[in-house]
Amino acid sequence: MARSDGPAQAPRLSQPQRTAGETATPDDPGREPPFLDLDALEARAREVLPGDVFDYYAGGAGTETTLAEAPAAWRAWRLRPHVLRGVTAVRLGTTLLGTEVATPIGVAPWAHQALAHPDGELGTARGAAAAGALMTVSTSANTALADVAAATPAGPRWFQLYRLHSPAHTDDLARRAGQAGYRALVLTVDLPVLGRRHRDLRHDFALPAGLPLANHPPAAGGPPLPAAETPTWTFADIGRYAELSGLPVVVKGVLRGDDAARCVAAGAAAVWVSTHGGRQADPAIASAEALPEVVAAVGDEVEVYADGGIRTGSDALTALALGARAVFLGRPTAWGLATGGADGVARVISGLTEELAHTMALCGLDDVAAVPQDTVVRAPWPGR
Repeated sequence: MARSDGPAQAPRLSQPQRTAGETATPDDPGREPPFLDLDALEARAREVLPGDVFDYYAGGAGTETTLAEAPAAWRAWRLRPHVLRGVTAVRLGTTLLGTEVATPIGVAPWAHQALAHPDGELGTARGAAAAGALMTVSTSANTALADVAAATPAGPRWFQLYRLHSPAHTDDLARRAGQAGYRALVLTVDLPVLGRRHRDLRHDFALPAGLPLANHPPAAGGPPLPAAETPTWTFADIGRYAELSGLPVVVKGVLRGDDAARCVAAGAAAVWVSTHGGRQADPAIASAEALPEVVAAVGDEVEVYADGGIRTGSDALTALALGARAVFLGRPTAWGLATGGADGVARVISGLTEELAHTMALCGLDDVAAVPQDTVVRAPWPGR
């Protein structure tokens, strides 16, 4: 994929037809808003999705403290713009583990996307590819990993790996990801047990009968089995799965510098700072708070990524300044898919990329791969 050397704002995609649940703008009922309004997008998703499905995507664990604090934690930093830098264009393209992407904003893994839209992971993959973004495909997808790869052969993809049912099946998934052209294997390590998600418990949430679990092993004479509890990851698995798959391994769910350093020593190619969308340990430190410590612990040895509450271009710029190579979106892409299919996903990614480019231009910065740390400072007043 070619590196983007375009103007400060990324090109807008052509506007698709509005779908059910999308609201019209007051001045022109046929046009999308001239900016990305993620609050309005979430409200539309709430209208079009069944209540239990919306809460499955929107909810967190415990008291949802981590969920609530995630966006605010990025706003605890303030920009320190440069002036008189003569910035007339912003380079948005970068590389992630050697793969060229048009934006440093990617798609985090999220499960059961067919609940949001009939196209499921295929819609998300097409939207991400249209925006030039990297997509991470979940083990708990409704579309087989090979089928997602075939749908967007030019789109950069990573595969997120859970342990399912047996070591043999998990090993097979890792091998198949390498054979299908995925560029990295993402081990999600913050789920030794499932977080206590009260919204799901209140709804007695269960997957609809007949919803395919395409990467799960089939039951004898029947559909794929739901996930079974299996042993959790250890540091030894990092090198083992790198060798098994032939892919670099990204460790997702790291919130401590000492853990990050051990991951690198064990062979990780990258670490991913994440709270699992606030759906696991609660109250846990926010990604924006954990990121500087993780970056300091690994130095320049590996790439570092972050997710959790990224909702604006300035949030993304803050993460880049704190040392992230890229940021990833979960819920915003779910709302985009639910309300607009592939085009909705593309609009979310492109809209945030435009916001990032605009904020960079305002700060006198011209390259997403070279954002200095002194671009941001913590908010200077108590109680930030």
